Amino acid sequence: MTRIEKIRNRIENDETALLITSDSNRLYASGFNSSAGFMLVSKSECYLYLDSRYYEMAKIAKEKGKLQPETEVFLLEKKRREYIGDFCKSYNIKTLLCEDRSLTVAEFKQLEGETSGICKIDGMGSLIEDCRICKDEDEIANIKAAQKITDMAFSHILGFITPDVTETDVALELEWFMRKNGSEGTAFETICVSGTKSSLPHGKPENVKLGKGFLTMDYGAKVNGYCSDMTRTVCIGKPDEEMLKVYNIVLEAQKRALDTICAWIPGDVVDHAARDYIYSQGYKGCFGHSTGHSLGIDIHEAPNFSPSSQAIIPQDAVLSVEPGIYIEGKFGVRIEDIVKICTLGCENLTKSTKELIII
Repeated sequence: MTRIEKIRNRIENDETALLITSDSNRLYASGFNSSAGFMLVSKSECYLYLDSRYYEMAKIAKEKGKLQPETEVFLLEKKRREYIGDFCKSYNIKTLLCEDRSLTVAEFKQLEGETSGICKIDGMGSLIEDCRICKDEDEIANIKAAQKITDMAFSHILGFITPDVTETDVALELEWFMRKNGSEGTAFETICVSGTKSSLPHGKPENVKLGKGFLTMDYGAKVNGYCSDMTRTVCIGKPDEEMLKVYNIVLEAQKRALDTICAWIPGDVVDHAARDYIYSQGYKGCFGHSTGHSLGIDIHEAPNFSPSSQAIIPQDAVLSVEPGIYIEGKFGVRIEDIVKICTLGCENLTKSTKELIII
């Protein structure tokens, strides 16, 4: 089943169509990545409208078979209202569903004005995001390609790190290596924190030399619009007994989560497999974030491995598994892989070693 077929199966009738304006959903539905444009999708038609910055690229992509097969590409030469009017009149569309979860109030009011006298406007909720949960073969291939670059970057950075380089040096080296080896850019802002700053789960790299102790690197590549995500914690200098203990607890917590994963269980079951172990070892209150999140076109998608998530995790979803322990003012450890959910168990897409590396 193509992505457009998945979307069309959720459209109630022939008189309803979707207006897709967000970059992420437009990429999913069309297969073309752009920072502007919109789509109109009905039970029978799939139109992608782009301005002159992207139109020629999209035509070339279609000729090469890189767009979703149902997608027709049009050059934007008029106001959006006119295209919506022509589409609704031609295909007898009475209701146009918009992405109410991502539109601002101002954007929604503008759309109401554009469609006045043409059709009724309503929200589509999570219609497309629900289709995006289970990845198809092309999406999995893109995520695997991005993760391969991410793993390569880790191998590379181990030969770059010395006590004389800065957190910013390490972050930039990771990003440079990924770009040089096929990444379109970073999947998110690179995290690289050392010493006492390693207790900051989303700390920012600074232009300071690496502090002694743990160095946590959380980063990802992007291929054809799809993200990877990995965290590894290494040690600058010899770790003390407590540091070794915490690292091994986090490693065991991740193993327990990975061993728990399979399709069709709620996300909180996986979270508790990691969290309960960490708490049982005396570190309650030191693991504040969820055990994992879905990813794909966006670095944070749904569903999640969180303590409150009752959402069922389906086969072919891709999620991170990233327990951590953070001791304020001392140090922190996080270990993160990404996995594809299988009927029984999961496929770990991350290949980098998780043994504690001491530099």
